[in-house]
Amino acid sequence: MQDDDRTTLASAPLFAALAPETLELLLGLGEEQRFERGAELFAEETAATHLYVVLEGSVRLTRGVVPYGDAVLAVLGAGEVFGELAFLDGEPRSATARTDERTRVLAIPADALEDLLLMRQDIAVEILWNLVRVLGRRLRKTNERLTLLSRTLPR
Repeated sequence: MQDDDRTTLASAPLFAALAPETLELLLGLGEEQRFERGAELFAEETAATHLYVVLEGSVRLTRGVVPYGDAVLAVLGAGEVFGELAFLDGEPRSATARTDERTRVLAIPADALEDLLLMRQDIAVEILWNLVRVLGRRLRKTNERLTLLSRTLPR
């Protein structure tokens, strides 16, 4: 881990306003992983084992749309979190994650994070409220996209 990884983690909306000790716990749970450009972190419909924080670089999330190919859901940069949906619902991955450039991530095992949240309710409340906010923002963006898309459809 690099010194600025703490700052990057603290800037992640999911971990906003957490105490420095809590951020250290999260860093301790995770493992730094490095990927070259174009590397696949996980594929759509595979089992979820980790939640990820981009420390450096960028990750493109896509979903296969038959017969059109891949639809880009998001391009995430430093401080952004992904893989949280599968952590929440235990379902297979809803997207494929691939790097757009050389990228470093913090990979936090889902079971270790779940154990932390069960043991430390104070941390659980903060992270889960942050998660509600993150998901709310993503839902708003999705609504905006759907509205724009509906305007292009023939009536």
